[in-house]
Amino acid sequence: MFDFFKVISTPLIGIDISSSTVKTIELSRMNGQYIVENYGIEILPTQSVIEKNIKAVEKVAETLKRLVKRLGIKRRYVALAVAGSSVLTRTIQLGADYDDRQIIEQIEVEADRYIPYPLEEVYFDFEIIGPSAKHPQLMDVLLAASRVEALDARVAAITEAGLKATVVDIETLAMERAFALVAEHLPEKGMGANIALIDIGSTTTGLYVFNNLRIIYNREQAFGGKHLTDEIQRRYSLSAEESVAAQKYGGLPEDYITEVLEPFKETVVQQINRALQVFFSSNDGAEIEYVVLAGGSALLPGLDVLIQNQLSIKTLIANPFLDMQVGEKVNRNALMEDAPGLMVTCGLALRTFDNE
Repeated sequence: MFDFFKVISTPLIGIDISSSTVKTIELSRMNGQYIVENYGIEILPTQSVIEKNIKAVEKVAETLKRLVKRLGIKRRYVALAVAGSSVLTRTIQLGADYDDRQIIEQIEVEADRYIPYPLEEVYFDFEIIGPSAKHPQLMDVLLAASRVEALDARVAAITEAGLKATVVDIETLAMERAFALVAEHLPEKGMGANIALIDIGSTTTGLYVFNNLRIIYNREQAFGGKHLTDEIQRRYSLSAEESVAAQKYGGLPEDYITEVLEPFKETVVQQINRALQVFFSSNDGAEIEYVVLAGGSALLPGLDVLIQNQLSIKTLIANPFLDMQVGEKVNRNALMEDAPGLMVTCGLALRTFDNE
């Protein structure tokens, strides 16, 4: 068992360990208003995380320790996430009168039906959804299972950093939670339309299609902001660290925009278009009303306008913090700039309020 759906009363910090960074957010709430008390991002040493799998626990733990110390974080309980691709989720039907113990026993007895791995190789958890629409005498139960190795390395890094992994979430569910805040600024608050959220990470780009604030389709492809970083390194003979710094603070040669940035943006649009075409081909007649850009590359100058013009779909940039207040430790301008890359981290931090 593992606590994918656990509800707790202890304030949490959301920690997102991605392929290139560790990000953390602390939220509080007063009179119904969310407050960002603290947030930060720390770059990971190269090759510490490959394809969302931690390869160097010690390096990740050291980076996390450094981030916690720099921010002066006092909370010790953590909500972390595993990639959706690492987690099997399935809705099963069980007897309506089953209690938690009977549900666990049934899952263990019929594990072969529900989980395509030996039970000793997975962690699993479940959540009761409610009466089954198809079989009223049964109830729907959401089962989530993850391979042991996908979780153990993340928990080990959190533990070595002096923190406690209290809640394990799934990236897609964390994204849903944060998207609900973004949707407050869409027509009809995002209801009744298909909305594509494009999360451009370091090494992968995820397409999440939402309908009524729920993900109805998601797909990842191996493309991300690292392609831009690598091209800057190659063309201008810079190290990876120098390339990242140059993108953030400037100082690149005059031909950077025309020879590197603009071609990369065109490639981003092509990748997004291909991903959307795959969605359309498997959902005949479906339309996308809005594209919402997230991830570290979302704020590339003019990318949203380029996507909107070339794909003829209204495009905006994700920011779940627009309606939040910020604490005295937080630079609001920096938070707004980093916001598109903090969707999962925000969704994890929101787990603090599950019991309210």
